[in-house]
Amino acid sequence: MNQCERMKAILNYESYDRLPIVHFGFWTETLAKWCEEGHITKEEAKGWGDGNKFDQTISKKLGFDCNWSNCFVPTAGLSPGFEPELLKTLPDGTRHVRNALGVVVLESNDAGSIPAEVDYLFKGRTEWDQHYKHRFEFREERVTESIVRIGDKSLKWSEGGLESLLNDEREEMLALYCGSLFGSIRNFIGVENVSYLFADDEELYDEIIDSVADCCYQCVKYVLDTGAKFDSGHFWEDICFKNGPLVIPSVFEEKVGPHYKRITDLLHQHDINLISLDCDGKIDALIPTWLNNGVNVMFPIEVGTWDANIADWREEYGREILGVGGMRKHVFAQSRDAVDAEVERLKKLVELGGFIPCPDHRIAPDAEWDNVVYYCERMREA
Repeated sequence: MNQCERMKAILNYESYDRLPIVHFGFWTETLAKWCEEGHITKEEAKGWGDGNKFDQTISKKLGFDCNWSNCFVPTAGLSPGFEPELLKTLPDGTRHVRNALGVVVLESNDAGSIPAEVDYLFKGRTEWDQHYKHRFEFREERVTESIVRIGDKSLKWSEGGLESLLNDEREEMLALYCGSLFGSIRNFIGVENVSYLFADDEELYDEIIDSVADCCYQCVKYVLDTGAKFDSGHFWEDICFKNGPLVIPSVFEEKVGPHYKRITDLLHQHDINLISLDCDGKIDALIPTWLNNGVNVMFPIEVGTWDANIADWREEYGREILGVGGMRKHVFAQSRDAVDAEVERLKKLVELGGFIPCPDHRIAPDAEWDNVVYYCERMREA
């Protein structure tokens, strides 16, 4: 069996020959460290991207089979982005920069995390109409100018990339990226502001959600209408933190749920029945919305301090809920004993079926190369 066949078999509760060893990419700082240590080349470190040829090379060196986040990605979000603009340089050398989303962020040369958000261009109806609404209108170029990556090939859709997707014979799973129905909105409005918007101007709140979701739908429809073949669909949200969602679950169900169903129904019509969603944090309160509206693969199942795992969800939702992730990536910074303990914990979850272990986010800079290699070896023996 190839990797695509293995992964689809596991997630469909079918027999398979061995467990695929899967990851979810790396922080750029991780790759820089490993380059300094001599494990990978500068070209590999700088050229890495999910699913590209450098990703495949680094995966092979470590012992992974593939990266779950291997998608064809139409430009389903805000487009074109804003031109980044330096607004202010502070005495300590940090900078206020308006980024591609129109958000003013605090940047520094040695930052190793997401920049702090200082202000937002979006204030309400005026900014939506003037600066944002047209940036969520569908255009064919959102698809035709996107890059298709198959194996070691990287081609624009309009320059022959489509031909690579007209059949479903491939070695690794390839997902169709279906966009972000709420996380992208949170990104340019801000968590606090989007919460107030629901209370202050529900009509605008609805219009923004409807516009963003329709753009995602039109991108998916355009791609599938060409006859392109995919093994799964994939959404991104990141709308939860350690204590739960960043949106009221009942509001999310009412306002966003129907848009998921519209897109997943379209995927089902094209025989795509594995539909995953990337959301960090404690996602439990939003799972019913996703499951009820066609999303059935939870990813990356961030274990966190709340101890998320597929077993608890399986007790509540049964075999309908599938998962990829749930591996405590922090053990890569610890010891082989810690890796061994994590492998043993994961074995019991694999036995449930419908679950593929994967580090529960990008592999962080504290990860030791040898520990990651050891994990891959142990998982291959499992």
